[in-house]
Amino acid sequence: MTFWPNVVVATPAHSGVGASLSYRSELLLAPGTLVRVPLGQREVLGVVWECATEPPEGLTEAQTKAVASVLDGLPPLNARWRQLVKFAAQYYQRSLGEVALAALPPQLRELSNEQLARRLKRQAKAAHTLKTTTPTDAAPAPAPAASDGHDLSDEQRQALAALHSAQAPVLLFGATGSGKTEVYLRATREVLDTATPEGSSPTQVLVMVPEINLTPQLEARFRERFEPLYGADSVVCLHSGMTPPQRLNSWLAAHTGTARIVLGTRMAVLASLPGLRLMVVDEEHDPSYKSQEGARYSARDLAVYRAKVETEALRSAGQAGDPHPNPLPPAGEGAEAGTGSEPDVRCHVVLGSATPSLESWHAAEQGRYLRLAMPGRVGGGALPRLRLVDMNHQPKGAVLAPPLVAAMAERIARGEQCMVLLNRRGYAPVLACHDCGWKSACAHCSAYRVFHKLDRTLRCHHCGFTERVPRACPDCGNLDIAPVGRGTEQIEEHLSALLADVRRPDGGPARVARMDADSTRLKGSLEVQLATMHSGAVDVLVGTQMIAKGHDFRRITLVASVNADSALFASDYRAPERLFALLMQAAGRAGRDAAHSEASEMWVQTWYPQHPLFATLKKHDYPAFAAEQLTERAQAGMPPYGYQALLRADARTQAAAQAFLNRAAEHSQGLPYRDQITLYPAVPLTIQRVANVERAQLLVEAASRGALQRFLSAWQPVLLQCRSLPEARGLIRFAVDVDPLAI
Repeated sequence: MTFWPNVVVATPAHSGVGASLSYRSELLLAPGTLVRVPLGQREVLGVVWECATEPPEGLTEAQTKAVASVLDGLPPLNARWRQLVKFAAQYYQRSLGEVALAALPPQLRELSNEQLARRLKRQAKAAHTLKTTTPTDAAPAPAPAASDGHDLSDEQRQALAALHSAQAPVLLFGATGSGKTEVYLRATREVLDTATPEGSSPTQVLVMVPEINLTPQLEARFRERFEPLYGADSVVCLHSGMTPPQRLNSWLAAHTGTARIVLGTRMAVLASLPGLRLMVVDEEHDPSYKSQEGARYSARDLAVYRAKVETEALRSAGQAGDPHPNPLPPAGEGAEAGTGSEPDVRCHVVLGSATPSLESWHAAEQGRYLRLAMPGRVGGGALPRLRLVDMNHQPKGAVLAPPLVAAMAERIARGEQCMVLLNRRGYAPVLACHDCGWKSACAHCSAYRVFHKLDRTLRCHHCGFTERVPRACPDCGNLDIAPVGRGTEQIEEHLSALLADVRRPDGGPARVARMDADSTRLKGSLEVQLATMHSGAVDVLVGTQMIAKGHDFRRITLVASVNADSALFASDYRAPERLFALLMQAAGRAGRDAAHSEASEMWVQTWYPQHPLFATLKKHDYPAFAAEQLTERAQAGMPPYGYQALLRADARTQAAAQAFLNRAAEHSQGLPYRDQITLYPAVPLTIQRVANVERAQLLVEAASRGALQRFLSAWQPVLLQCRSLPEARGLIRFAVDVDPLAI
């Protein structure tokens, strides 16, 4: 008998290929089965979405190709995962296969059935070991260790109790150092301790962080807490910094239920987790959760949706008589479900941040999220005091204000650590000749190449084009070419000179180190630098925003921001929100040890000390800042009070890119909900050329999310037609970016 599976493959939306392709098979393939199918001249990995017993209308057996092979032994991707992928594809206006295949590890596309069988055998062996050591099948496990030698604070206990019975996504609004991570650990323990019925997948927890550099510290804490209880394979990581074999092993461990805890970046939200019962999105405000390429999804928003899908599935299974565990048992009486006397079952999602995104804050204000506040620091420590340094009153040309340097010297002499934040790597953003006006422009991008002094190169941070620094100006031959602006390399060099005479308590010289994308690009270098910082061998750490969030540096008592003004008057309406969050997060690195918290300070060098943002920052008053920003957003109709999308176009010429966008706008007349949509004229991106590709964008706005989504869905066929117009010749690709974070 012949069957007709519909298979989704990795085809981008702009290709015009349908959501799924029809093949034939001699086997009845379950939805979610991974297969290899012919596509053109090659064989690709695909996911069976459904399998029919009748051929598609208008197609004969001779017109279809056969499935090449089936990945035997691998459990099918379940219906909940497929629903998540389908929603992501529809909402973010991408093809189904593009999202589905991007969620799978790349090496899975290359393995033969024999190679996969060997890996699955190892996974099964690990799973057997895990089952024999799970506390629910053995003696009760000991109580989890306290956080940093302390019992839970009252705020932590109250947050956990409220999480038990939460009926909505939880926004954990906790100050930096308030112990949010310990709440995550305790909630995870309660989920994993839940007994699972025979034949059901073990309960699982997903914990997401915004950046790869935050995973080592978090992984160490989770492994220390849970590996003795659930085995060495119970905690895995999933992020783009891993090698293909590592990613595959982690994905298989999660998919088969061997891994009980998955720690990862935004890609982990699409991992296959059949026993998922709790999701944590740490630093939920971070823009890194929004992908800027490919499907351009928001991992934070997908986590909220996934929790809803998992909860509905749990309740449906319970009503059908399938006993599923309640991952977080209700605390106290009266916490039962609305119908019947059975306790409510759900998959919880926790969004944690000291500076929540305005979208999440607004949702909590409306009652759609449950906001839990943890304003105090563990151990009763105080938040650092803010000191504004008015650069108008400092010596002309001063990079670092003398009072700031003196304060840093005092800290170093006492054995304390300092941190300097400058969100710009390299030695200087530009190398210039002041005689003829030459600047280190990139030949392939409309941007300047950054001067890196350590290896004497000019490097484009957009396309990667690198050249040695010229001995003289390429245009006029002037030998006096000089750096313009400052980067982390220059600040590190400058501080080393200023603190050369400062001595540590042991009599040794002060040590200045730098942590940014350049200093941590080699494998293992990040872990080494973090260990050096935690050991106290470094006195001053200079770095970009990667040092400003998530790290628990116990000896830092002074944090300084060198160039905060660049975001005060930016054209992006989200710039104040990002600046406030960055400075608050950076300040939170100081005084995390309660013994030194009273002396902890945050210094901000600014030319505009009277700016309103600094007034709320000085009080650590995020609610007041959020209220002010939301009022401005409401008046302007900006998110979260309005909804946006960007249509982006890449082409060989700027004229072709803008012509495509403008024609697409003209041809949108008559589409559903067009009268509720505002289309702005096409404009170049801020950096309009990258790697010799011209880029342009067109902003789409609506007051209703539903109207925007329906319009975008109806617009897709029009976009495919417009790409073949004569004036759009040279168009390379187009993409719709829903809920953009950068305009």
